[in-house]
Formats: sequence, C-alpha cells, structure tokens
Amino acid sequence: MSETLYARVRAATADTSYRLQRTGRGFDMTVDVPQVGRNTTQVHTYRVELHPREKTFTMTDIIRTQERGAFGTSSHTVERGRAGYRTWGRSLDGSERTSFSSADGHRLIRGAAQELGWEELRPASEKTALIAGAIGGLIAVGTLIACAVVFLL
Repeated sequence: MSETLYARVRAATADTSYRLQRTGRGFDMTVDVPQVGRNTTQVHTYRVELHPREKTFTMTDIIRTQERGAFGTSSHTVERGRAGYRTWGRSLDGSERTSFSSADGHRLIRGAAQELGWEELRPASEKTALIAGAIGGLIAVGTLIACAVVFLL
C-alpha cells in the first residue's frame, strides 16, 4: 500500500527538481529553493510519515537555510512545522528569474495520496501550536473583559 503511494509520488516528480528518498516510516521529498544573486542556499524537505494500516499520513515541512556572510562566516537555520510561502527573484539585468511555492509540493503529495484513498492527519507540532494559540486567545479575551469591568466600574 505505501509502496503504491511512493511510486505514485515518484512518477509525479519525474523530470522535476524534486528528489525522493525513503525513510524508516515514509519518505522525504526535497527541493532546492532557487535564489538569485544571494549568498543564501535554502532546501525545502517535505517529510511524509505513512501509517499504512489506517491509510493516513502526516506531512512536515523542514526548511534548511544557510547564509554565507563576509569573511567566510556562515549561519545555518532549520525550521520545522507547516510552512506555506512563495519566493521569487530576478537578476538585476533581468536575465534570470526564479520562483518557488511550497504549496506546489504539498499539492503534489496530497494529490497522489487522495487518488489512492489516503487521508492526511495534522502533525503533532501543528496540533500543539493550535492548542497553544487557542489558550492564548482565551487568556487575551479574559484580560480584555477584566479590564473593561475595572474601567467601567
């Protein structure tokens, strides 16, 4: 079952800049994010964890960025979670144009999965962030109500 999904994604990524690699529980789909005239390289990985018995999967975005500065210095950052972003660029003389949308990779994986009847689940990190955001929102509303009561009395 998971072999069929992997084969479907592999076929969809043929002749593209996406690279597939199997992992212990699924696969990674990786692409270099194009940059024009910068000292930055960025690699976007779509980590897909498969649960064949339930026919479900989770997808986590991993974005690795390396910036090279003056005098040979460099910095590395790694972001994990759900990322939706677009980049585009053009060289100063207009000869080179680039664009990238993280949604393209999401659509590719989701499309192949849906055709085979797989369902996407949210990763645990996204659920945790959603709960933390809801709690923070409730605290903010409670604080506003308390302030309104104090100022109106």
